[in-house]
Amino acid sequence: MANFTAKDVNDLRKSTGVGLMDCKKALTEADGDVEKAIVILREKGLANQAKKADRIAAEGAVIAVTNADHTAGAIVEVNSETDFVAQNEEFVGFCEGLAQTVLTENPADLDALKAAKFNGTAATVEEALQEIFLKFRENLQIRRFARVEGIVKEYVHFNKKEGVLVAAACEAGATDAVLECLNDVALQADAMKATYLTKDEVPAATIEQEKQIVMAQMADDPKMASKPEQVRAKIAEGKLGVYYKDNCLLCQEFVRGEGESVEQYVNACAKKVGSPITVKSFVRFICGEGIEKRVDDFAGEIASMLK
Repeated sequence: MANFTAKDVNDLRKSTGVGLMDCKKALTEADGDVEKAIVILREKGLANQAKKADRIAAEGAVIAVTNADHTAGAIVEVNSETDFVAQNEEFVGFCEGLAQTVLTENPADLDALKAAKFNGTAATVEEALQEIFLKFRENLQIRRFARVEGIVKEYVHFNKKEGVLVAAACEAGATDAVLECLNDVALQADAMKATYLTKDEVPAATIEQEKQIVMAQMADDPKMASKPEQVRAKIAEGKLGVYYKDNCLLCQEFVRGEGESVEQYVNACAKKVGSPITVKSFVRFICGEGIEKRVDDFAGEIASMLK
């Protein structure tokens, strides 16, 4: 005879977030001992988590936060298998707590983050991740994080799939005007997908590759192919400006302006503030970027089942 009731099963479900059948099995195995059943659920959850670690997790959320005085900011990406989980309030709450943990603990790497206390609680980040796994039973992965200092402004897209941190220096401090300026820069970085802050950050190998592409294009153009190679090399050098305008944040045309660059917009803001504003860095995360997403062939699956 079972040493527990239906109420015990339901209470265990409420306290752990695990399904009713799993709770019933755990209580049966624990002979009604609730604490032991919780341990069993966690142990089985860890085993299942390991089994599911190879599943593709390309959905999820990007969360960015700053501290109260905007002197530091953190951004995280946590992946899930499905968008259904990614939009769940508990999952988003975990991501927000993780970002706060990065902000306060400033971990050196992913291992240090997982060992840190989760957002001021007694549990570690790894333990908090295990608890959230027990609720959803999906492969959940903390993919990456970053922390920056300076005068920091964050931006998170409404669907929590993209986020940006922008860090700057200004003697005026984090005034409303400065933060508004940095918010516009963050919106620009997200919308126009800049890769670098300035052209000085572009690797020499990338510059050389772009030159070679332009040279090859000119070689295929009868009007350009007849020009001396030195001339074509200078033309290729000049056309790098287009690459910079496309890929370097401060060189891009400001999308909310009237033809000025982002750098010119920032300088105009600085004049209004009465102190130079120097954008030092930015970080942009796009959820699932670079991860090959699973493609489900539902029609094929149904056809195979009918066979």
